[in-house]
Amino acid sequence: MPKLIVLVASTRPGRIGSTIGKWFAEAAKTHGGFDVELVELADQNLPVFDEPQHPAAQSYEHEHTKAWSKKVAEADAFVFVTPEYNFSTPPSLVNALTYLVREWAYKGVGFVSYGGVSGGLRGVQMTKQILTTFRMFPIYEAVTIPNVFGYLNDEGTFVAQEVQQEAAKALLDELLKVEGALSTLRG
Repeated sequence: MPKLIVLVASTRPGRIGSTIGKWFAEAAKTHGGFDVELVELADQNLPVFDEPQHPAAQSYEHEHTKAWSKKVAEADAFVFVTPEYNFSTPPSLVNALTYLVREWAYKGVGFVSYGGVSGGLRGVQMTKQILTTFRMFPIYEAVTIPNVFGYLNDEGTFVAQEVQQEAAKALLDELLKVEGALSTLRG
């Protein structure tokens, strides 16, 4: 069974991405097409890119980079749970991507984005441009959560509506197809 990493991209204290990530990881487990792991980028402890060698060489000196490389290499596909910051990709996600090159290659990626009126879509579009540089395949299907605070209950837990549940299924169905096709390229 292919391994899916659901990556919560925000590292901001008090982030709501964690509750959305937990919901999506459970939806992915229920889907049944993937072995699912929820990963909080905040727990990876990646400082601003600090490797002296270019990441394509995979000659990592720091333990945090070696651990990150191992984690990303284990995955067959990704779903990034991400807000947008200033109409763009969160710096934490750009930094995490920058640490590696080959580990990302030929893997599909979907998005669960959230925010205000745009639901994080502007940040997703910026991120897709970056991902193609890594030979990743961003899929069209997505879960977009506009005005996200309206979906949090009194305890601050994300409560998905039917539209998000249906979008999650469509995303996972497509990501599974793409992963199957890309697996032949990962050799």
